[in-house]
Amino acid sequence: MAEEPNSTPPTEERELGFDQVLERLHKIVTRIEQGNLPLEQALSLFEDGVRLSRRGSSILDATEQRIELLVRGEDGTEERRPLSPPATTSSASESS
Repeated sequence: MAEEPNSTPPTEERELGFDQVLERLHKIVTRIEQGNLPLEQALSLFEDGVRLSRRGSSILDATEQRIELLVRGEDGTEERRPLSPPATTSSASESS
């Protein structure tokens, strides 16, 4: 069976931006939902979708780490702090 022209090599997936990942995922979902694919091709597309989903999640995680909160310090000056994940924030408030 010939490889599908729309499939994306994993090395290229690592270079995709979030919008590109979403666009490709949308195309994959649309093709699978049409229901007219052979089982092997549908499975291959599903696997591509899982990889793309992981890539998108990775991009979102990295973006969240880059987001900074601008807060006013005790002396009235503004300072930047990294956005903490929810689990870290709740455990930090419990130890106070």
